[in-house]
Amino acid sequence: MAKMIKEAKTKIEWVGEEERPTYGGSKEQSAVTYCEENYPQTTEEFKNILDEMYLTFCKKQRNYGPGNISVGTSLQTQDEVRLSLTGLWFRINDKVNRLKQMVVLGQPDEVGESIQDTYEDLSVYGIIAQIVQRGKWRK
Repeated sequence: MAKMIKEAKTKIEWVGEEERPTYGGSKEQSAVTYCEENYPQTTEEFKNILDEMYLTFCKKQRNYGPGNISVGTSLQTQDEVRLSLTGLWFRINDKVNRLKQMVVLGQPDEVGESIQDTYEDLSVYGIIAQIVQRGKWRK
């Protein structure tokens, strides 16, 4: 799906992820192509991590169900969405504080959750929050 935002000629023009025209008719390489060509190991590992996160998300979704995030609501009103996003904020805040203790302050793990698991949970909660905000949770 292509988006188009046009601004003054001194600003960047965005028309989507594919190769796109620029001012003057030349072709500019897409951000994806640029990154994959210049940083192949980084972009491949990024994709691997996304696959791992998706698998973990699906397993947890099967275990917990959608009510864990929607807090027992149908997410039909702004108040219900706000409640869900507030719950996600608390979960994200817990993970950030866990990382602070372990990474910044050097405290040892006491609960059996690795730093890697904490980063993954933090990332997945961020994605879930976007799904809730877009009105697609439980659908």
